[in-house]
Amino acid sequence: MGMGVGAYRIFLTYGKMSTVNVSGKMGIRHIRTVLGRGCRLRCPRCGEKAIFTGLFSMHPRCPVCALAFEPEQGYFVGAIYINYAATTLIAIAGFLLLDYYTAVSLSAQLVLWGLFAVVFPVWFFRYSRSLWLSVDYLCTAAHRSPPPQRSRSRREASE
Repeated sequence: MGMGVGAYRIFLTYGKMSTVNVSGKMGIRHIRTVLGRGCRLRCPRCGEKAIFTGLFSMHPRCPVCALAFEPEQGYFVGAIYINYAATTLIAIAGFLLLDYYTAVSLSAQLVLWGLFAVVFPVWFFRYSRSLWLSVDYLCTAAHRSPPPQRSRSRREASE
């Protein structure tokens, strides 16, 4: 739960009160960039490397900026909620739209959307984890260490 205090927001997390600076880098462009990285399955901090090593396995940290992808046990419970919400919303909306615009029988729709409810969450698993990591990074980036500074390129150094 957060309440605004100037350019800061106060959050109660795990029984502790913390503040997050929401001014500065929290513009719409920054939010769109971080969420876009999540949709592309990239590190939310640097966007350089992929989060996943295989179909379901993740890197423990970003090889470029060292952001921990699973800071604690049970971290991805929020990703389960994202996956469940996306599956439920698409299945219900699809059922209602198909029922309204076509004459598909109820039993055929139940089979169709039942299969969808099994296959879609497996496919969406990686995206839900990546999006959860991005949302969490947006909310807690002030508490994490900053990314390491990259060395300047020759072109930047000569300017």
